[in-house]
Amino acid sequence: MLGLISKKRGSASNRRLDDTIRTTAINLIGAHYPDFGPTLTCEKLHERHGITLSVESTRKLMMTEGFWKPRKGAKACVHPMRERRARLGEMIQIDGSPHDWFEGRGEYCTLLVFIDDATGNLMQLRFAPTETTLGYMRVLHDHIVAHGVPAALYSDKHSIFRINTKDADPNAETQFSRAARELEIECIHVNSPQAKGRVERANQTLQDRLVKEMRLAGINNMAEANAWLPAYIADYNQRFSVVPKDPQDAHLPYHGTAEELMRTLSVQVIKTLSKNLSCQHQGELIQVETSGTGLALRGAKVALHQHFDGSRELRWRKRKLSYTSMTKAQKQAVEADGKAVNARVDKALAKRKMTRNTGHKPAAKHPWRNMSIGKPATDEHGVTR
Repeated sequence: MLGLISKKRGSASNRRLDDTIRTTAINLIGAHYPDFGPTLTCEKLHERHGITLSVESTRKLMMTEGFWKPRKGAKACVHPMRERRARLGEMIQIDGSPHDWFEGRGEYCTLLVFIDDATGNLMQLRFAPTETTLGYMRVLHDHIVAHGVPAALYSDKHSIFRINTKDADPNAETQFSRAARELEIECIHVNSPQAKGRVERANQTLQDRLVKEMRLAGINNMAEANAWLPAYIADYNQRFSVVPKDPQDAHLPYHGTAEELMRTLSVQVIKTLSKNLSCQHQGELIQVETSGTGLALRGAKVALHQHFDGSRELRWRKRKLSYTSMTKAQKQAVEADGKAVNARVDKALAKRKMTRNTGHKPAAKHPWRNMSIGKPATDEHGVTR
């Protein structure tokens, strides 16, 4: 029996973590990464401090020091698995993730996420105040410029993507679905969050990792974050992407011009011009400035395009119209100025009328009586010429 007992029994393991490295790692974790997960902490210790530990060693250190608590296993819930698409660009899952991304250092906002189903690549990320039609149109625009036109978009049933009223016309479209149809992109709407699990899991990962990365980088607002995101996307895809079954890219090139793409990815509202070539839109008076086609534009249907960059254009029969816009407050100010001018003119006319009705006549020696204006011309002897 004594021969079976190892001579190393009771001594320290040769693989034991060095006390100096252990103390340094614990101090760094407590100073910089107390709320990080073990995997991300392990990566940051290696990248930023040159300390190479395994994920399991980092987890044990964090559990011993109280920085990490093991999570309880979730209840088993079986969902049918869907096989990934074969090629990049066949289906792009899209979603918005509202979260306190800047941990109180900046505004509460939403991250718009485009992720490829075949590879798990983050295709586009962009921070926006909320989920809006123009916000998604901007991200889709950037996606098409960078990669081409995808075959399908996979989203939930948000009112941005489809009309949800019970008595809606089956052929009715939202602005986003109209733009996707014009670009020949298929829109697929899922019935549950589990159906778009890939983008949902990406949101969870981003709410953990991205928040902490921006904290370390000192990013505190949406403008800084949107400028920094491309570098983060490249690093994320290098870590987490998978190889597609088919190496061919399913994106198609966009053959239109940049102006045409902007025009397609805009909110379009049809307006009818009045006889004076004006129309109302969201409390504004829009007045068309034209020369030579005024009569043809009376009662014409024009399209007002609202672009995601804040600009607008008014179009009629593929022609761009020049126009001016006036808000309600500006219109009231102009009307008030007009009333004031009219009041002054009326006052002057009334004053002139009162002066003429007094019956006043100049005196006999008044210079006015010696003026030749309005009198017949005579010679020096008083004879009329």
